[in-house]
Amino acid sequence: MEQPDLFAAPAQPALVTAGVDEAGRGPLAGAVYAAAVILNPARPIDGLADSKVLKAATREALALEIQAHALAWCVASASVAEIDSLNILRATLLAMRRAVEGLSLAPQLALVDGNQAPKLGCTVQTVIKGDALVPAISAASILAKTARDADLLRLHALYPQYAFDQHKGYGTALHLQMLREHGPCAEHRRSFAPIKAFGLVS
Repeated sequence: MEQPDLFAAPAQPALVTAGVDEAGRGPLAGAVYAAAVILNPARPIDGLADSKVLKAATREALALEIQAHALAWCVASASVAEIDSLNILRATLLAMRRAVEGLSLAPQLALVDGNQAPKLGCTVQTVIKGDALVPAISAASILAKTARDADLLRLHALYPQYAFDQHKGYGTALHLQMLREHGPCAEHRRSFAPIKAFGLVS
């Protein structure tokens, strides 16, 4: 029988780690979303990847699995008004902070996609392309993306003339055409240059 190494360093408990990512920094309309996820090592989830490379149906199925199996998860947002008053970067970091603070389990470490770190009550580490490299960040990207897509469907029901269900608020040719025809609505980000061109809306 192999004898234990009495002089070996004791095993360190794994840090409670949350993955954090956002969705919706670039669009011309709608809130920016963020999610934080603490995965359960005992319940791994197959297929986690950057939400942008997944088909919509796959994202939706994975979102349900993440919500069922993760140790903790939270989705948060910053409104169009907050985006316009703070700027999109600061609003994104605010949404990230809200997501982490909303977790039912406090993380010791937050791994954040990209190179901008929100101020949190735990250690923060940014990871470039983390949504493709770190499963917990992939999970957060999926929850943020599916939540924002659902919100854009809500906006489509309110403002069907903009076709938010098709372009999700991004500055596509279709969206710009709808803006030229109808002008901006209250859910357009007034601080973004293409919307500024139309002047303020009531």
